[in-house]
Amino acid sequence: MEYRTLGKTGFKISEVSLGTWQLGGKWGAEFDEKDAMDTLEAAYEHGVNYFDTADIYQNGASEKAVGQFIKKHPDVHYSTKIGRKEEPLSTEHFDAEHIRKYVDDCLKNLHVDSLDLVLLHCPPMETYYQPETFKALDALKAEGKIKNYGVSVERVEEAIKALNYDISAVEIIFNMFRLRPANLFFDLAKKHNVGILARVPLASGLLTGKYTADTKFAPTDHRANNRHGELFSKGETFSGVDYLTGVKAADELKERLGTDNLADTALRYILMYDAVSAVIPGASNPTQIERNTSAAEVPALTNAQMEIVQDVYNKYIKDPVEYEW
Repeated sequence: MEYRTLGKTGFKISEVSLGTWQLGGKWGAEFDEKDAMDTLEAAYEHGVNYFDTADIYQNGASEKAVGQFIKKHPDVHYSTKIGRKEEPLSTEHFDAEHIRKYVDDCLKNLHVDSLDLVLLHCPPMETYYQPETFKALDALKAEGKIKNYGVSVERVEEAIKALNYDISAVEIIFNMFRLRPANLFFDLAKKHNVGILARVPLASGLLTGKYTADTKFAPTDHRANNRHGELFSKGETFSGVDYLTGVKAADELKERLGTDNLADTALRYILMYDAVSAVIPGASNPTQIERNTSAAEVPALTNAQMEIVQDVYNKYIKDPVEYEW
């Protein structure tokens, strides 16, 4: 495992880290605390030292599990996300009063006195024109309740606008099916010493190359019930790519890249960009940890392979994904 610096935080974090959306309960399944702790321990054993959670993941159970884990392993780092506890999503939920309450709740769930990194959880674009939101975070930082703050975003424009504030990191969807951030944002992030956490790196599993036109998902799985944004932003599901189109694109990537293990190659592709501090694939069990972390050992992609990814993106994905996010 190699380690990279996470922007202004100064944290040296594993280039393959762990997102905990499905920790201990995959896509709608009930949370299992033992599975969660076994998964976290497996990640640590494989060199992972950075964990990304949120106050709404598994109704707070994910945050609490991460809290138990970091108490045992105080050498690791983590981020948690706030702002989506109430619906419908509104800028009101990112005002100073809400932010302070959310942070206090996170401190309790994680059993810590100060949070390593707090990310606003995909707030509406208007929030970035609401300076009191970021002044509240500055105040919490001055008080010692948080060490760093940043944003998790849906769109590149939101990430760019966030650079107006004293952010330390941005969490953004970036993968073989979502290339726009590299073209518009990565150089700006480096200039501002802002770390990048690449989320949804496998496009909700499409970039494992294992799915077919006949693959079925459970009714509670967002890959079945959020393809058109019925529950939250459709960009979170398959990176906003039409499912059948994504299957075709993944199959062509496997063929042209000459691999049956597209997942490793897809994760390694993200790490080809030095602006990326870490890629944060999810896992619901220790076996998936081993699969994810093996990507750190994959050889660097050649220029020809990088061009293949761009070509497949242009052919299948760019229109309309390029224009929506």
